[in-house]
Amino acid sequence: MVEFLLNHKQVKHDLSEGVILLDLLRTRQKLTGTKQACREGDCGACMVLSGQLSKGVMHYQPVNSCLLPLGLCHARHIVSIEGVNGDELNPVQQALVEQGAIQCGFCSSGLVMAIMGFLLNAPEASYTLALDAISGNLCRCTGYAGIKRALKQICKRVDLKPSSPVVRVADLVSWGILPRYFADVPQRLAELPQQVNSVEKVVVKVAGGTDLFVQQAEQLAATPWSLIKQAEGICVEQQQCRIAVATHIETLRNSVQLQALYPQIVDDFKLIGSTSIRQQATIGGNFVNASPIGDLSVLFLALDAELTIATATNQRTILLRNFFKAYKKVDLQADELLIQLTFQFYSTPMRISFEKVSKRSHLDIASVNSAMCIELQGQVFKRIHIVAGGVAAIPLYLQKTCHFLQGKIIEPELLKHALELVQTEIAPFSDIRGSADYKRLLLKQLLIAHWLKLLPEYVSWKDFQ
Repeated sequence: MVEFLLNHKQVKHDLSEGVILLDLLRTRQKLTGTKQACREGDCGACMVLSGQLSKGVMHYQPVNSCLLPLGLCHARHIVSIEGVNGDELNPVQQALVEQGAIQCGFCSSGLVMAIMGFLLNAPEASYTLALDAISGNLCRCTGYAGIKRALKQICKRVDLKPSSPVVRVADLVSWGILPRYFADVPQRLAELPQQVNSVEKVVVKVAGGTDLFVQQAEQLAATPWSLIKQAEGICVEQQQCRIAVATHIETLRNSVQLQALYPQIVDDFKLIGSTSIRQQATIGGNFVNASPIGDLSVLFLALDAELTIATATNQRTILLRNFFKAYKKVDLQADELLIQLTFQFYSTPMRISFEKVSKRSHLDIASVNSAMCIELQGQVFKRIHIVAGGVAAIPLYLQKTCHFLQGKIIEPELLKHALELVQTEIAPFSDIRGSADYKRLLLKQLLIAHWLKLLPEYVSWKDFQ
């Protein structure tokens, strides 16, 4: 039995925990303001807020209801567009109307919820942060100019800096942005049972579910599954970084510790889905999905990371480069779970580069992606790790090329020879994202981009023309 607050009322359902929230909202609850479009977490039309009570404080995140199973709604406050409506337009809705940001209206409800999520979480009313917050909301009508004007208007009218997370909800209520019933939500949630009562044998274990609930939504609705309940965690000490694989992608992006090691992470990770997807997707889920173009797989292979894998009684470690065995096949037994990711670093910040090319710059699966991490000793490659995705059946660690470059003096002719060697290691195939020849050429350009970024004192673009 799943029980939660839906807007201002308490609901209880004995539906399968795998039923998608979007379907419940539209068919059972008749809350059709939440729109159904892509069902892949890509467009944001179905966005709602998911609120969780922690130590007496409510924390809300915008989520795509097309990827949110009922099992993850238990004991939470789910807010659809109807839950923020009042007798009059609230300031967010009013700004969108005044600035011509609403035309057909199909994207509008999701857009309002994304902006509400921004106002609930942002440390300040920054236009840049507001743009990031709506990165997962697509609009076919407005050209986005009206939406941007509305965001600027909202940011000018609201000062979030004095509003701490503890009082943020109360402040938004007092400013007329959230309805008054939000003030009673913590007490009402505290009275709900905190565990889902399930006696079925678990068949599928789910991390973030941002891929599984795209590909297997119907199967998971009929299959007993459970959320992998592990804590997030990032620890950096003594030139070693340890990350719990349950850590969400957006947590990585916002980590001050990781930003010190890898300053570009803030911008590079914008290429990995939208904010709402990054808040739900986990490192471990990305690895186990075993996509040949998995962004996190490619990045952490370049960091020469290793995995800790555990059963109820034993643990083992394995290099990430040995984890991927074949297309969508990994070295993980049915009774095993990924626990931790570990990598060593030898300088701060690291010399690391991540590149990704896709049909859209953002929110898209790569045609080819690549990462490179190097450590220099003078003008010599002391360590170098190069990885490419989309050019083989697995995320490919370019072992021959790395071995060839290791210990050699950096010079243009050496790097040009390495580009030729790379072509002997890869085996791309033609698909909807490009021909094999295109992917070969693309990887060559990405590797040149890595060297121009990481070795500006040694090489220039002219060296590769």
